Amino acid sequence: MFRNVVQGAEFKNVRFSDLPINKNVEFHFILSFAIDYTTSSSASPTNGKFNIFWDTDNLTPSQVTAIKSKNSNVKVALSLGGDSVGGGYAYFNHSSVNSWLSNAVSSLTHIIQEHFQTDPDTFAQCIGRFISTLKKNGVISVASIAPYDDNQVQSHYMALWKSYGHLIDYVNFQFYAYDQGTTVSQFMDYFETQRSNYKGGKILPSFISDGSGGLSLENGFFSKLKSEGNLHGMFVWCADDSKALDFEYEKPVTISACNFTLM
Repeated sequence: MFRNVVQGAEFKNVRFSDLPINKNVEFHFILSFAIDYTTSSSASPTNGKFNIFWDTDNLTPSQVTAIKSKNSNVKVALSLGGDSVGGGYAYFNHSSVNSWLSNAVSSLTHIIQEHFQTDPDTFAQCIGRFISTLKKNGVISVASIAPYDDNQVQSHYMALWKSYGHLIDYVNFQFYAYDQGTTVSQFMDYFETQRSNYKGGKILPSFISDGSGGLSLENGFFSKLKSEGNLHGMFVWCADDSKALDFEYEKPVTISACNFTLM
């Protein structure tokens, strides 16, 4: 399993076809972001009605169809929420659970939110019922979450996991949010903590391609996880930054070096 965020919001003209796709692993593109905010300069919440905040000239529905038709191992996911919009935080902000759910179900698929103006239980009900409805209706086949090590973020996502973890296929934990000087030993401790927090889940280790945080792929933590039977795939942030590196980390030889198998 190889998951790569195609941010698009940086408008670096990244296309799906730019990335080298390893035919031997399940390869997921994660389009980022769609946010339930207006697109005006003074953005405001829209109670579950999502708008697109990525490069729609280069990342289009027809290009999704094209890349999937050429590669049977490719899936395309949509990341909702994100960190910021219009220069400020993008808050999870709802009028009511039912109205937010109705609007969200009618608009989009996969959700990630990082800032909150609601309590953990209400967040869990909104997102959990959202995922449940979309899966039941056959709109999505895979759902994932992408928390990071922050008390408020964890309280909301762990509440979601407690009630709806059985519907969540992967936890794309943002290990790259830890310090750049993170050691393999520290990383393994962080990983075990998140395995405990999201018990029974498939925790995907992650790195950031520009090397600004966490561990790089060369540090050996993937091999350590593999030897312990805890490597379910990898999560990379992000293709927009990888483009300047000629997609070094996305190349099939790099992925194969981590001994991934098709899931």
